[in-house]
Amino acid sequence: MIGDLPPRPHRGWTFREVPIGKRWSTSRRTVTETDLVVYATQFGFVEGLFLDATGAERAGYSGRLVPGSLVMSIAEGLIISGGAIAGTGMAYLGADVQVKGPTFVNDTLQVVAEVTAARLTSKQDRGIVTTRNEVFNQDGEIVMVYTPTRMVRTEHVDD
Repeated sequence: MIGDLPPRPHRGWTFREVPIGKRWSTSRRTVTETDLVVYATQFGFVEGLFLDATGAERAGYSGRLVPGSLVMSIAEGLIISGGAIAGTGMAYLGADVQVKGPTFVNDTLQVVAEVTAARLTSKQDRGIVTTRNEVFNQDGEIVMVYTPTRMVRTEHVDD
C-alpha cells in the first residue's frame, strides 16, 4: 500500500511527546457497503451518488461513491483507535478538510499524520497540537487531507 511508513503509537502521547515533525501511521480499514448504507440513511445522505450505483456511473464514477464526511469519520476512527490520543486528548478544536479524490465502497484507507504546530496553553497543563493527516487509499493515492487541531494533556493522568 504505502512504503516506508512511520511507526504506530501504542498509547496516547502527551503534548511533550509530539514535537513538530513527529509522524505516525494508522492501521488500514476497508470501507464496506454496510458502512455506506448505514451512514447515508442514518444521516440523510440519500443522494443518488451514494445509494444508486447506476446514477453514480452516469455521473462518471466507477463505483459506489463514499461521502467525504464518512471518509473523515473513518480516518478519525483510525487515529483514535490507534491510540495516539488515548487518555491524553482533551478536546477536538476543529479542522480544515480537503477532499483530493474519490473514495469508493471497498477502498481501503490508511492515515499518515504529522505534527505541524504545537504550543502550550496559558494553563501549562495542556497544549494545542495541529497535525496534517493524509488519507490514502489502497493504491497509495491521497483521497483527503485534513488538519485537525486538538487540546492535549502535557502529562499522563492515572485513571
